Amino acid sequence: MIIFKSINKLNKEVNFKAPIGFIPTMGSLHKGHISLIKSSKKKCPKTLVSIFINPSQFNKKSDYKNYPKNLKKDILILKKLNVDYVLLPKLNEIYKSKKDKKINFKKKDKIMCAQFRPGHFEGVLAVINQFLKNIKVSYLFLGEKDYQQFFLIKKFIKNKFNIKIFLCKTIRDNNKVALSSRNILLGKKDLYKSSFIAKLLLKLKKYPKNIFTLKNEIRKIKVKINNLKNVKIEYLEIRNKNNLSKRYTLKNFKIFLAYYIKNVRLIDNY
Repeated sequence: MIIFKSINKLNKEVNFKAPIGFIPTMGSLHKGHISLIKSSKKKCPKTLVSIFINPSQFNKKSDYKNYPKNLKKDILILKKLNVDYVLLPKLNEIYKSKKDKKINFKKKDKIMCAQFRPGHFEGVLAVINQFLKNIKVSYLFLGEKDYQQFFLIKKFIKNKFNIKIFLCKTIRDNNKVALSSRNILLGKKDLYKSSFIAKLLLKLKKYPKNIFTLKNEIRKIKVKINNLKNVKIEYLEIRNKNNLSKRYTLKNFKIFLAYYIKNVRLIDNY
């Protein structure tokens, strides 16, 4: 495994004419990231993982400050997985000017997380743009847990970069909680509440009778979640997984959720 602390050095020493799979991360790696890396290793001769906590995608300074970090542990995980290349870029190399830090997108796409976290996806698209502009990878691996992020990135890069995106399924723990770096910030009781919420929605996703029943059950589940102590829903919506519109059928619907447990914000989809 070769660790690069500079994009320039990476480009000088790595042959990007060969197919390379790329997994951009913010570190604090878990089994969800490991699943992305394993998918890349199956499909690509070489795999590159970046660790960069991107300040421009945080809409709260406190969230950026408290984001979990454990670089030593991350490097050990990547070594065990025999990752070929690791990139640890510096902020001034990613963003050379202020205008690079945000990329605007259409108003109609400012829904769900884009509505409640203004500037978040503008920052996500900005960092992806900088990575793909400067590193000529062939494949990008993203997780389904961040489905709206995947949707916006796919839309953004469609006619801009010659790269293929792979969407990898959400990895859950034994209690059905979607793995997230933020789970580290939760206590046992909080994780139990997350498990209760996930099981409710997974069951609904599996056995919807019709659209009317689906909408009715979502209303009931919303009440149940909001009745949990220290839990507050930000949004709980059903949308079409192909275009994120509210026109959906039983064949193409997806349930999207964002909620807080105390001060920790969690997202999931089913």
